Amino acid sequence: MAPIPAHHKVVIIVYLARANLNPVMFEGFLAAGVAAGGQLTTTTDVENFPGFPDGMGGQELMDQMRKQSLKFGTTIVTETISKVDLSQRPFKLWREGYEAAADVILADSVVIATGATAKRLYIAGEDTFWQAGISACAVCDGAVPIFRNKPLVVVGGGDSASEEATFLTKYASKVYVLVRRDKLRASKVMADRLLKHPKVEVLWNKVPIEAKGDRLLKQLVIEDTVTKERSTLDVNGLFYAIGHKPNSDLFVGQLDLDETGYIKTYPNQGVPSTYTNIEGVFAAGDIQDHTYRQAVTAAGSGCMAALDAERWLEGQELDH
Repeated sequence: MAPIPAHHKVVIIVYLARANLNPVMFEGFLAAGVAAGGQLTTTTDVENFPGFPDGMGGQELMDQMRKQSLKFGTTIVTETISKVDLSQRPFKLWREGYEAAADVILADSVVIATGATAKRLYIAGEDTFWQAGISACAVCDGAVPIFRNKPLVVVGGGDSASEEATFLTKYASKVYVLVRRDKLRASKVMADRLLKHPKVEVLWNKVPIEAKGDRLLKQLVIEDTVTKERSTLDVNGLFYAIGHKPNSDLFVGQLDLDETGYIKTYPNQGVPSTYTNIEGVFAAGDIQDHTYRQAVTAAGSGCMAALDAERWLEGQELDH
């Protein structure tokens, strides 16, 4: 790979290429265990992204976004940023495996779009049936043909699990909800809605143990957390709704994070923005959004960060 220039106006983003800022985007190399392109690369069909009425595969959609970035002049580096120093400008960044002082990359501004990774249980058979019956996003995958009019399972006991299970009732013949305790953690409104739904059956004190099938998931072995007794459900889909982990470890102690690790963003001149607590550092997408977590909202916030960074740079006196 050709040497990476040492100093950039902005590191990491897509839209900024159209502002003639010559951005460099580090797309990561299996960062957080996910391929370059993020969580959407683990999704089968994306049917809720504007402009694609017939849907599109998650990997294909990310490939198209990557091509568009390249077309407008973005330099893309398939490496992971493993260390940053945001204590002064220009900011310092290091690539994984190149963390000596001589390997530093300087940036006048940084846009952080490291996302959040869906938590998984890694039960037996999970790797075999991932994207072939097992998913961590009901809203992303629930409508695909392999799940329609089939019995499905959601794992989790919080608001997300209740919401995703209720969403799946639009497509499934039946939805089982596995709750590892004897009660839901979800809010009363969400819990009541779930428990009253005629297509939903909540199985208390239950956890998944093993996924079975042929080419696609066909059965799920579950275990009672109290008696340890095991049984088998004939189901065609397993959806994890046990939360997400924001990929923010890199910024601990440097940026303001909330209690669950998401980067905090603050209004700029009274207007919602992607500004962090450090001037010149912006956060976009799921790394700062634990509410919506959709491709379209992440793309929109990426646009916001690009505009914020461009306008911020215009107000700085830079010597290069």
